[in-house]
Amino acid sequence: MNASTSPHGPGPQSPTRLLVLDAEPPPRLGRLTGRVQIEHADATTLAERLPYADVLLVWDFTSDAVRRAWPGGGPRPRWVHTASAGVDHLMCPELTESDTVVTNARGVFDQPIAEYVAALVLAMAKDLPRTWDLQRQREWRHRESQRVAGTRACVVGSGPIGRAIVRTLKALDITTALVGRTPRTGIHGPGELDRLMARADWVVSAAPLTQDTYGMFDARRFGMMQPSARFINIGRGQLVVEEALAEALRKRWIAGAALDVFAHEPLGPESPLWQVPGLIVSPHMSGDTVGWRDELGMQFVELYERWAAGMPLQNVVDKKRGYVPGH
Repeated sequence: MNASTSPHGPGPQSPTRLLVLDAEPPPRLGRLTGRVQIEHADATTLAERLPYADVLLVWDFTSDAVRRAWPGGGPRPRWVHTASAGVDHLMCPELTESDTVVTNARGVFDQPIAEYVAALVLAMAKDLPRTWDLQRQREWRHRESQRVAGTRACVVGSGPIGRAIVRTLKALDITTALVGRTPRTGIHGPGELDRLMARADWVVSAAPLTQDTYGMFDARRFGMMQPSARFINIGRGQLVVEEALAEALRKRWIAGAALDVFAHEPLGPESPLWQVPGLIVSPHMSGDTVGWRDELGMQFVELYERWAAGMPLQNVVDKKRGYVPGH
């Protein structure tokens, strides 16, 4: 049974039943406490509780429990909000085709991720990882580093995160080209990606994960990059063919890379990626600054107030495309 065809505001039942797919620490929902009937679920109980919920808050945005539980029987929530920018962990055909509205955490992570990308660019250009290694070895080895001003960057993904990255890199005097799904003023189309990557000193992956973007950074594209170029992925792990990137680094097709997201997370200690020369590995933390969970909680409360008042929701995901369309 599909969700109600009226996505805005609670129905005649009172109080609204809010189901939270939990993660630790739990969300702070402030002024919703006492006004909303809040229930909690984990991956083992989500399927049995979905039919009784009006709203689902996916606080555990690393889980694919929604995608597995949604196809079951019974009613479904009229609104699903995920505390993440990506929605690929949610989507299944039954949710895509339903009347349920899906929203995401668009806006919370944009500038923190842009700052993280800038930090990676500077760290690789100034050879900071090797400086730290040499310090631990108490070895004084003078070297020359790279100037970032005047270099070229190709940022793939024209959403708010990609645009924030462009603004931040431009502040470092990096000439930046932005590639999106549809060409328009200031944004290049997918047909120009190969040409722009071949000229870039920095290639930054910030695209959503869709059928069109899955595995888009493969051996062919790493092979066309300059030997002095570096690659950064803060989008989704499955955008990158990780074995191809590792091979490109081992063969020195490119000078370096940084991955903050991976096809399978957490990255196990047995993964060969830990030992790939020239690769910086970080644990999916590029957008997580002090207070980020509180900001996510406040964003959901504000969205709920709009929903309860019958107002149109912000950050509504195009479920077929897999992201919030640009304006």
